[in-house]
Amino acid sequence: MKSFIPKRNHLCLSRDLFRRVNAASFPESRIRYQNLAWAERLGLGGCAQDDAEWCRRFARFESFPGSFRKPLALAYHGHQFGVYNPEIGDGRGFLYAQMEDPIDGRLLDFGTKGSGLTPFSRTADGRLTLKGAVREILATEMLDALGVNTSKTFSVIETGEELQRHDEPSPTRSAVLVRLSHGHIRIGSFQRLAYNADSNRLIMLLRYAAKTYYPGVFPDTMSDEDLAEAFVGHVGGVLADLAASWMAAGFVHGVLNTDNFNISGESFDYGPWRFLPRMEPGFTAAYFDHQGRYAFGRQPEATFWALCRLADCFVEITGMEAMQKAVNRFQEKINTSMISALCRRLGVDEAWDDAEAMCETFFQTLKSMDIRYEDVFFDWYGGVASRNRALDGPRAGTYRDPAFEKLRSFLASAPVRVGANPEHAYFRRTDPVTMLIDEVEAIWAPVAARDDWTGLEARIADIHQMSQAYGFARVKPKSRIVS
Repeated sequence: MKSFIPKRNHLCLSRDLFRRVNAASFPESRIRYQNLAWAERLGLGGCAQDDAEWCRRFARFESFPGSFRKPLALAYHGHQFGVYNPEIGDGRGFLYAQMEDPIDGRLLDFGTKGSGLTPFSRTADGRLTLKGAVREILATEMLDALGVNTSKTFSVIETGEELQRHDEPSPTRSAVLVRLSHGHIRIGSFQRLAYNADSNRLIMLLRYAAKTYYPGVFPDTMSDEDLAEAFVGHVGGVLADLAASWMAAGFVHGVLNTDNFNISGESFDYGPWRFLPRMEPGFTAAYFDHQGRYAFGRQPEATFWALCRLADCFVEITGMEAMQKAVNRFQEKINTSMISALCRRLGVDEAWDDAEAMCETFFQTLKSMDIRYEDVFFDWYGGVASRNRALDGPRAGTYRDPAFEKLRSFLASAPVRVGANPEHAYFRRTDPVTMLIDEVEAIWAPVAARDDWTGLEARIADIHQMSQAYGFARVKPKSRIVS
């Protein structure tokens, strides 16, 4: 097996930014999910065909040739629901390995969830419930299909332990999850160094992040001050795209703390997520979000707030004016990001003269009507190309309602986006694939009751069909569910 560790990797950073840890020892290792598409892309197809080898790597975490000798639990701080917490870090996960994508050369991280205790675990047990792992499979598969820049669930292995949880019937089954992502450098990683007034390591992390995650974007000759301003501005742009994609997907992340934002603009670390049933700006995902801080309609605001906390880290280096200019990049871009994301989901041309007006009307109309959020995207995908399908389909009455008239006029004349395929078999279904909370519970119930995984397998197959219809995913989806 080839060497896994790229030239630029987390070991290039100060040892103060991580702790070497040991993986937990589990009673069992029973494979439940494998992301075959990404395994094959990364040259791990042979490993995926050998269950014993897969378990050695992704349950016992034996080191890959040339990779980290021991996993790394990353150190960071963060604002959690607006309150600064210097006592966090990887508490039930670690960075297991890093490699370069053989297709595009980008850095990829194998990060874990439920892999055991670390120095940052505090009073927790370092474990993950099997239900939590299943929920993350569903979130990442769905978001990838809907065009959200998301981490990928790479592996889920059931581990044979019984866990006590206050938000699940207990004892409940345990699992260890491996996610594949383009980096675990968080806003909270920078916050930790700023909090400790460690300006040398802060600049070191800045330069590492700029060169590693955005090669060719920032000249090596830039001063620290100019690089900090340019970097924060660039991150603001990619976070605007991320927030917009959540809104277009009808997704509510639930916990948008600064330790849950990475600087590569990739959505990750899914806890109490939900998808929106109907257009409701105040809809929340986390049962403990009593003030609605991270409600659906406030996600762009929460993202901007997190970006401002990144900017705070560099004020002493650049001055306030430079950082204000940098964060304005988000404000300048969020509107165009929203238009682009919404048009992509609707399969219409974002360069159309009426695209902005259509998008404004879209949210206004759905907010005023009792209509499922995902139905409009499904029925009207392709704009003018789907006019007859939408107006003759099962929801024709809704679309002929006077309250829908203005939006109907836009959608019925919107030009088809180049590359969109409104004739795909997926759009001949009666209803779209959705992932509402009741559906998630219905998928989990037979797993919990009788170890029946057929519902999950069927739903993943549906999501893969949707993914192929939209064509957003970088890799044609392919996975294995083991019952």
